[in-house]
Amino acid sequence: MMYFLNGGGGLLSFDTGFAIWVLISMLVFIWGMGKYAVPHIVKALDDREKRIKQSLESAEQALAKAEKISKENEKAMREAEVKAQQIRKEAIEEAELLRADRIEKAREEASKVLQDAKDAIEQEKQRALIELRHEVADLAVKAASIIIDSELDKDKNQKIVEKYISNLSKN
Repeated sequence: MMYFLNGGGGLLSFDTGFAIWVLISMLVFIWGMGKYAVPHIVKALDDREKRIKQSLESAEQALAKAEKISKENEKAMREAEVKAQQIRKEAIEEAELLRADRIEKAREEASKVLQDAKDAIEQEKQRALIELRHEVADLAVKAASIIIDSELDKDKNQKIVEKYISNLSKN
């Protein structure tokens, strides 16, 4: 142990010259690192920090934009659904109006056909009555002419029968 205390280069021995050189080399190293390496390292770290911040901001902006687009899409879907319902409602109303219009036209046409048929029947009835009157008059004249035979002539008989039939139709 004495050996170590006498400066024999033991583990716990202290050499001042060596300590000064270690101190100087350490100061030069720290100065060199501070002058040349640390600024580049700090700059690289700052750049990396800026890129990360920009990436995060871009991601947040993209997320905000995506949420905005999603909300706009939902709003557009709701509006489209409302519009589709409105179009369906209008189409149903138009179909009902068209159906009602066609039914009304069909009723009017049926009424017109019925009225035309009634008019035609009435005209045919009038024509048949006129023919019947003429035939009855002819038959009455023939019958009267056979009965009276020579007392009156045919024209007088015809006038009498027509007068009689006219009086009948008035009564």
